[in-house]
Amino acid sequence: MKAIVCKAFGPFGDLIVEERPSPEAGPDEILVELRAWGVNYVDVIMVGGTYQLRPDLPFVPGTEAAGVITALGENITDLAIGDRVMTAHRPGAFTEIAALDRSSVQPIPDAMSFEEAAGFRAGFSTAYHAFVQGGNLQPGETALVLGAGGGMGLAAVQVAKQLGATVIAAAGSDEKLAVAAACGADHLINYTDGFRDQVKAATDGRGADVVFDPVGGDVFDEAMRSINMGARLIIVGFTAGRAAEARTNLLLIKCASAVGIRMGAFNRSNPELARANFAVLLDWAEAGKIRTHISHRFPLERVADAMAVIADRQAIGKVVLTRDG
Repeated sequence: MKAIVCKAFGPFGDLIVEERPSPEAGPDEILVELRAWGVNYVDVIMVGGTYQLRPDLPFVPGTEAAGVITALGENITDLAIGDRVMTAHRPGAFTEIAALDRSSVQPIPDAMSFEEAAGFRAGFSTAYHAFVQGGNLQPGETALVLGAGGGMGLAAVQVAKQLGATVIAAAGSDEKLAVAAACGADHLINYTDGFRDQVKAATDGRGADVVFDPVGGDVFDEAMRSINMGARLIIVGFTAGRAAEARTNLLLIKCASAVGIRMGAFNRSNPELARANFAVLLDWAEAGKIRTHISHRFPLERVADAMAVIADRQAIGKVVLTRDG
C-alpha cells in the first residue's frame, strides 16, 4: 500500500510516497481501506516540527480520513465489513489502509460523501466543543468567528447558527466571506483593516458575547477590543503564526474570560461527553443542517500541493486528498 512519510521535520515538500506492507486487524481493531483524507493546518505545522506534538520519526502525517471497512477484529461486534466510516488518527491518516481501534472509527451518515466525511470530524468537533463546553454559547447571543473562511471557521459558523446565535463572520477576503454567508453567517467583516467598529455596529454597540479564534496574533488583539460584558474568548489555534497575549486589564474591565480548547485532550479526558457531542453533529449532518465545504481536491500523492494551499491561505473550507484526485 502507499503511505505518505515524513522522514525529518521540515518543509512539507520533502514528504515522500512510500510502499509499505498492509496492516492486519488485531482482535480489537478495524481495518479500513481509506478513500479520502482531510488536510489540516495542524498537519502542516506537525510536519514542520512546530506543533506541540512531535511524533517519533519517521511518521505518517494526517489526522482524519474516511473509507470502507474491509476486516474486523474478533472483538468488534457493532460494525460490519463494507460499512462506510470516518476515521481519526494521532497522526497516521495519509495511508491507503489503516488499522484502528473502535473509538477512532465512526459510521458516515448516508447524506455524506467520503470527501465530506474526511473533512468533517476535526473542524465540527472542535467548533461544537468550543461553543458548548468552552464558551457556553446561548441562543440569542452573538458569536464572532475569526478565520471564518477556513475549515475550522466555516464549521464554527454553522455550529453557532445551529445553537441559535447571531453569527459575525470575519475573514481576510470577500471570496471567503461569500462562502461564510452561504453557510449562514448574519454579518460579514473583512478584517484586513481592523474590525472593532464593525463588530460594535453589528451588535448595537455591545460587542460579541463569544469569540471563536483559530487565528491568534493581531486578529486576537483586535477581538479583545470587540467584546461585550461577560464575553468568552475561545482560543483554538494560532494560524497567524503568533500566539496572542490576552490583556488582563481588558478581561477585568469586561468581566470576560479567555478559554483554551484542545480537542485531542478533551477526547481523551472526557470520552463519553465527546461521543455525545459528536452524536449531535451527526444528527445535524444527516438532516442537512451542516456540511463540509471543500475548495480543493488533490490525489494522495500530491499532499505537498494540498499543504501549500493551506499554508498560502488559499483554502476556503477544507482541502481533501482523494484516490482519484
